[in-house]
Amino acid sequence: MRVNILITIFFFFSINNIEADSLLDIYNDALVNDPQYKSAEFSYLSGKEIKVQGRAALLPNISINAQTNWNEYYQNGELRNEYNNFNTSARLSQPLIRLDSWFKYRQSKFLTDAAEADFAYSQQALIVRTAELYFNVLRAIDNLSAARSEEKAIKKQLDQIRQRYEVGLSAVTEVQEAQLAFDLSLASRTRVEGEVYTAKESLNALVGREIISLDGLVNDLNVSNPVPASKEEWARKAVENNFRLQAANLRKFASKNNARSVASNHLPKVDIVGVQTESETNQYSFDGFNTGGGFNITVPDETQRDTYSLQLSMPIFQGGAVISRTKQAYAESNKSSEDALFTERNVIQDVRSQYSNVVTLVANLRAQKQAVISASSALEATRVGYEVGTRNIVDLLQAEKNLYSAERNLSNAKYDYLITTLRLHLAAGTLTPENLIEINNLLG
Repeated sequence: MRVNILITIFFFFSINNIEADSLLDIYNDALVNDPQYKSAEFSYLSGKEIKVQGRAALLPNISINAQTNWNEYYQNGELRNEYNNFNTSARLSQPLIRLDSWFKYRQSKFLTDAAEADFAYSQQALIVRTAELYFNVLRAIDNLSAARSEEKAIKKQLDQIRQRYEVGLSAVTEVQEAQLAFDLSLASRTRVEGEVYTAKESLNALVGREIISLDGLVNDLNVSNPVPASKEEWARKAVENNFRLQAANLRKFASKNNARSVASNHLPKVDIVGVQTESETNQYSFDGFNTGGGFNITVPDETQRDTYSLQLSMPIFQGGAVISRTKQAYAESNKSSEDALFTERNVIQDVRSQYSNVVTLVANLRAQKQAVISASSALEATRVGYEVGTRNIVDLLQAEKNLYSAERNLSNAKYDYLITTLRLHLAAGTLTPENLIEINNLLG
């Protein structure tokens, strides 16, 4: 059965003539419109270029240069000679021994891989964020539905007690108790309406548009404990697959290579250099302008020179700057190692916690299902007892409250289970869109 939930600020109802958005619809929109995800994507594209730039320092460097000059020679205010000179040069440099550049290249590879891991984690995190915001809306809707039902039921009880009071069958205290319960239910419903509005706006912000209708969760939800049924197995998965941990380790390796690069500045650098230079000069002479002399043009003078060299450079003393930068780089490397260790411990803690949360929620959900059944039976028994005079109005109102509270708890337990399952896979690094598809199949 397809359940379409039409969303307004204060009113929610089923509708069939408006096509509802599924969880996958919202996720696909988020891939295109979520600024946080798009920012992560551009950060990844930027990070890809780090490797290209690092490799460039190891490849040949070719440059050309051209220059032209025009010269004029005057004597006693008269132009006696002029010439133009045109020079071109081409230079090729190939690094031969550049340990600093080699370690920089290795650093750039690790940083590019880290950027890729960051983006992979952002892709997984988007799945969880989408599901959280989607189910927060459904959760708020369910809570509002329960609040409205509770308010309606208490209002009915209040009207009945007023009628009984008017004919002398109930005391005024019963009317007051029922009125208090009704006022509290009214306040609760108003508060939940605000929660619905907030949840809806958060989902709208994710996709950049107004959400009108959502697919609701089916009533029959089968739950099960995580597989494998071991915290340590999930921790092992996390150490192997968690993209946040992978990024931290890659940055650790990048930092080590950066330190080696800086330390290599003490060592000689050798380059092979080839230069070709061409020069052309055209000279014009002026003679006897006032005596009938001639205008002479000399033959162009052309020269070419090719130079090949092996160039070595090595710092001797730079005021201690090289040593200082080396110490700084190794300190940064040690910091990145500690950061990676902290991330690893955090990831292991997170996956273990999420595993325990899923197991707890499975047991809780089963208990909440039974609680709804028990609360419903208790309410019916209390109604009968109230009719025959063995139970009072307070008992009846409390039984009503217990039932709707149990229904809300059951609804919340369902959403908590689904979201926590996704968080477990996120912590383990095993979350894929297929997990979202499985959950989407539970909607309709």
